[in-house]
Amino acid sequence: MAEEQNNKDQAAARGRPRKLVGRVVNETNKPGRAKQTIVVEVVRRSRDPFYGKYVKSRKRFHAHDEREEYRTRDLVEIRSSRPLSKTKRWVVTRLIERPPEV
Repeated sequence: MAEEQNNKDQAAARGRPRKLVGRVVNETNKPGRAKQTIVVEVVRRSRDPFYGKYVKSRKRFHAHDEREEYRTRDLVEIRSSRPLSKTKRWVVTRLIERPPEV
């Protein structure tokens, strides 16, 4: 019982993992690509302080895809994790939307 409480205290001290939503822009099933790694592009909209217009900013994250199931243009949720490689610090948690096949 004391161990469970200790584990909860450690998790609370570290904080919650960050979660982001973005589109997959590069997948793993092409030859020459890193296996189990996808590139997720997260688009944020922020208000320009001077002009007041909304400006889009994009950032790409390398995320771990264990089963290699996500494809280009999928909308996915990623969460932060421990470093898995030189550039991978995120893990894909779920698929939000898959666009229809053309």
